[in-house]
Amino acid sequence: MSVLAGLQGSRSAPGAPPQDAPSAGRRWLPYLLLVPGLLWLAIFFLAPIVLLATTSLQTPVPDGGVGAYQPGFAVSNYTEAMADYWPWFARSLTYGLIATVLALLIGYPLAYVIAVRARAYPLLQQLLLVAVIAPFFVSFVLRTIAWRQVLADESIVVQSLKALSILPEGARLTATPLAVVAGLTYNFIPFMTLPIYASLERLDQRLVEAGGDLYASPATTFFHVTLPLSLPGVVAGTLLTFIPATGDYVNAAILGGPGSAMIGNVIESRFFRVVDYPTAAALSFMLMTGILVLVALYVRRAGTEELL
Repeated sequence: MSVLAGLQGSRSAPGAPPQDAPSAGRRWLPYLLLVPGLLWLAIFFLAPIVLLATTSLQTPVPDGGVGAYQPGFAVSNYTEAMADYWPWFARSLTYGLIATVLALLIGYPLAYVIAVRARAYPLLQQLLLVAVIAPFFVSFVLRTIAWRQVLADESIVVQSLKALSILPEGARLTATPLAVVAGLTYNFIPFMTLPIYASLERLDQRLVEAGGDLYASPATTFFHVTLPLSLPGVVAGTLLTFIPATGDYVNAAILGGPGSAMIGNVIESRFFRVVDYPTAAALSFMLMTGILVLVALYVRRAGTEELL
């Protein structure tokens, strides 16, 4: 009894801090753990965006020569850049949209086969996943150059298309919009397939079986159960494909020609060849802002705002 009384007395002693109260160091520990990440974002994300915005407003130095600019507030850089290069913006958005749709049409069935049909065969499922991921082990530029060889005039693909009268004699696939879109689609198919596979792989098969028990056809079950439940993966895949495809310039530079250049090629040229930093920065800022607006509208329309 004396021991219990002593414990109760010590527990109710005035001035004694609660035993479960966190110390001051523990309260600040979560915030301290955020400091490295916040510094990383500030240095490598926020600072470049601020630098890009200030560069886009610079004005030329009088009699300063090529590449000489001074701080200013030249909003006309944006209006002039849009007036001069809006066709390249439209072409980039068109190519990115077409490549995204094609990647979805190819990637969704592929992800469905890997996640659902090959689930009973683990070895086959792993081999198919490796086949999807394997291109990442090769340089992006090398993959694009290899695609150029596939579409070359003397390649077996072009020769076969001409032999089947699908491609007219004298026609070519390289240096065309078709080659650029094909390269974009090929290079970004893994970005579409993997998020959809992740959604389908987590799909509760009991829901699909319930659709069959309710006498729904396989097509009805797919469109009313499987597809809605995999929509987050579809949205993530389309974003991961559309955003880099729209701003890409490697495929257009290697596979395209003058008539199929994208806005990324214009930005690269203004930065490194013409040395027109304000225009290049304005184009970059407009491209980034336009994509963010389109992405926000798309995610809101798809009903998956939690992805933002």
